[in-house]
Amino acid sequence: MTGVGKSDVGKIRSCNEDAIFVKNSNIGCLRNLYIVADGMGGHKSGEVASSNAVRFFCEFIERKTEENEILDTLVEGVGYANKMVKEMSKTDEAYSNMGTTFLAASIDNEKIYIAHVGDSRLYIIRNNEIKQITTDHTYVMDMVRSGFITKEEAKIHPDRNIITRALGVEENISIDGIFNKIFLDDIIIMCSDGLYEMIDEKDILNIAEDRILSLEEKAEKMIQCANSLGGKDNVSVVLIG
Repeated sequence: MTGVGKSDVGKIRSCNEDAIFVKNSNIGCLRNLYIVADGMGGHKSGEVASSNAVRFFCEFIERKTEENEILDTLVEGVGYANKMVKEMSKTDEAYSNMGTTFLAASIDNEKIYIAHVGDSRLYIIRNNEIKQITTDHTYVMDMVRSGFITKEEAKIHPDRNIITRALGVEENISIDGIFNKIFLDDIIIMCSDGLYEMIDEKDILNIAEDRILSLEEKAEKMIQCANSLGGKDNVSVVLIG
């Protein structure tokens, strides 16, 4: 499987606070690596948090040359990046309280391994269906899981963008570690909320399954669709297929 990535500032924001990373070959002990990070809106220097989180994480992975459990390596890397971004936030008042979502994935031996904090998402498309693999760490999804509101109500809730976990904000962080079986015809989508807040999942599915388009063209079309519907946020997409 091969990945491609695209990121765009959107139509409203003046700065792109998203950061992505795509490497289809070995890095450290991993055979490949894909990352989406979304600097926290409403906080200072979100673009500094996201870009440096990716940098610190990749530096950690590059040093991990010995064979190790893939999921453990990803989770440890996110923990390291969290520590480094938090320390960086103390060096300048402009960086105070900066943070970022963080979604990292690696594929090996017909499995995808994922480390995740925040509300950037990973989907798997299989058999004409799209399934969200990650869980949003948001206030409204906590309410959904508690039964206070429905998923449909969460989509339009005024507090839907309030995240409950972010990299770089606290000294210690709770990181989701996930692994999932994948198949040859699967399409994997990693994205920031600038995509799924603007485009319905069924439309993401339709673009991803367009057999005429290349992966690069699919990623570009998703971004164009998000922008055509208002482009209210930065939008980033990593497609693997």
